[in-house]
Amino acid sequence: MANALATQMSGMRLPQGPAVVLRSFEGFRASAVHRAAQLPVARAQVFGQRIPLKIECARVGGVEIPNQKRIEYSLRYIYGIGPTTSKAILADTGIENKRTRELSEEELTTLREEVDKYTVEGDLRRFNNLNIKRLKEIQCYRGRRHIASLPCRGQSTKTNARTRKGKAKPIAGKKK
Repeated sequence: MANALATQMSGMRLPQGPAVVLRSFEGFRASAVHRAAQLPVARAQVFGQRIPLKIECARVGGVEIPNQKRIEYSLRYIYGIGPTTSKAILADTGIENKRTRELSEEELTTLREEVDKYTVEGDLRRFNNLNIKRLKEIQCYRGRRHIASLPCRGQSTKTNARTRKGKAKPIAGKKK
């Protein structure tokens, strides 16, 4: 799919100004945007006009990170990358903390390679779920608390822990 899109886009030219050939947009999700807002996309194609592409999101670590935010903050959309890790990634790559849409293709490639060094997204979720499953199987205290959907880290459950326990269920004749 990505190769087909790259093949289609390799010959596209932007309509305004000097002819600029779009080479590679691997890792970007693009949407068609036409110059005249009055013309629907189908009519613009019928008249033989090329529709320029507008880049919406960059794809890093299997996640589409927002275009309008700075890289330090948009990297946090990846599961497993927080404030400290995103700053470390920027420091290691030497990329300036600018907006995602201002990144060049080379900077985006180096960013992807750096993020691949960390355990993120599906691998991290799988790792955490396997750890919880192991605790449940060996029937340790934390495993039993997971099974009963109760807090595992010593919090009080008499009045709080509603997030973990769920909505309160009334019990008849309990008040006394």
